[in-house]
Amino acid sequence: MVQIGVVFPQTESGTDTGTIRAYTQAANDLGFQHMVAYDHVVTTGPSHPDTYAYGRQLFHEPFVLFGYLAALTEMELVPAVIILPQRQTALVAKQAAEIDILTKGKFRLGIGVGWIPAEFEALGVNFNERGRIMNEQMEALRLLWTQETVTYHGKYITLNDVGLNPMPLTRPIPLWLGGSAEPVLRRLARLGDGWFPQGTPEQNKPTLERLRRYFQEAGRDPSTLGIEGRINATDGTPDTWRRLAEGWRDAGATHLCFSTMNAGYTSIDQHIEAIRRFKEAVSDL
Repeated sequence: MVQIGVVFPQTESGTDTGTIRAYTQAANDLGFQHMVAYDHVVTTGPSHPDTYAYGRQLFHEPFVLFGYLAALTEMELVPAVIILPQRQTALVAKQAAEIDILTKGKFRLGIGVGWIPAEFEALGVNFNERGRIMNEQMEALRLLWTQETVTYHGKYITLNDVGLNPMPLTRPIPLWLGGSAEPVLRRLARLGDGWFPQGTPEQNKPTLERLRRYFQEAGRDPSTLGIEGRINATDGTPDTWRRLAEGWRDAGATHLCFSTMNAGYTSIDQHIEAIRRFKEAVSDL
């Protein structure tokens, strides 16, 4: 069966912990199996016209948010995605291990290369090298999660006989990738466990076929590829949501999440009512 989750409406949730708790507990009580949150460390100002409107939205920091949510829910927690090349690899490994422990192993680490140059500049990372950095990071993360001590010498990462304590419960923590550019798909086929596609099942059909072929070429079983489709509240009515969910299931999706962000809801109660209606529409998938 497809695992059904929700996207935490963080751009509209505000900063009140009571509101955050109410939504999380409602999603948990409705029987959703996982919760997804997005990542941006900094916002961008008007001197960045290409990203200003998007970049001014509220984004909670996923690892800190999940440390709070882990005490409130039994749902799996999933950042989708952490912009990995912006962050120190060993620190990400440590933070992910802690969340994995706090959730009793219910954690997937979604990662991506990012797309806003100003963010990379603010964090002291070369935007143009982000893909190459991420290749090393994925290798190093798996080592840090599975070996007591690690020695790794790359162009961007140096680990000299160091390790994590405590180690995660899940070894290694699954790495899921966002993005659909050719280098991303190749990286996923070599090193990843799952994919967060954008768009509809029909739109993603050619890419999914190509990705499964890349898995085979990498000597991996395509049936092990995790796929998390997304349905937006703005996509239509519950009947539309149902049809899209069936399409994702038929496309081989292992997971599915529902997003209520940017749907015009003005209160957290409206977000909760929308996820309730979605759950009713897809309850027997």
